[in-house]
Amino acid sequence: MIFEDESRNPNQSQNAGETTTPALTPRWYAVQVASGCEKRVKADIERRAQTFDVAERIAQVEIPQTPAVKIRKDGSRQHTEEKVFPGYVLVKMSMDDDTWQVVKNTPHVINFVGAEQKKGVGRGRGHVKPVALSHTEVERIFKQTAEQEPVVKIDMAAGDKIVVLSGPFKDFEGEVVEVSPERSKLKALLSIFGRDTPVELEFNQVQKQG
Repeated sequence: MIFEDESRNPNQSQNAGETTTPALTPRWYAVQVASGCEKRVKADIERRAQTFDVAERIAQVEIPQTPAVKIRKDGSRQHTEEKVFPGYVLVKMSMDDDTWQVVKNTPHVINFVGAEQKKGVGRGRGHVKPVALSHTEVERIFKQTAEQEPVVKIDMAAGDKIVVLSGPFKDFEGEVVEVSPERSKLKALLSIFGRDTPVELEFNQVQKQG
């Protein structure tokens, strides 16, 4: 057996031929997955837990995310979510041989986050023993996802060419010199009366060219 119930009484008697599955307290574990496959892995773990009859021991699978607002090229806003830990999913589970196999053998799962145990002989990487997240880590992660204010994302950076869509400088063209996502504004150099003049604009007032 890879995992043993440390809380079990070693002196506890067991009838011959009788097998029992010790009740382990569910803990949160981090699982590394292939980039961009987080949602697929979450769905597959939940499905496999049902298929292999361990759903009561794999209680929850989460992809920690925070709200974000993405500014499209036309200035419109798209409400979306950003992954807190890209390439990882969190699984709340009672760790034993069966549940470990179900999660570890899920397509696109790389490994549990844990302590690598050296191989006794030969070269190569040894077995990784999963290490549960501490209660403090779990509280911090889920508190962050619950309280995080939406982060504004925009596909613009200093040096990008833009055209103004609205306001007193409508149809003016210019170059971005500074982007302030937290304020949903940017500063651009516009050619006004033949001179490059810095002007502050709202994200939804401009469109990226090219």
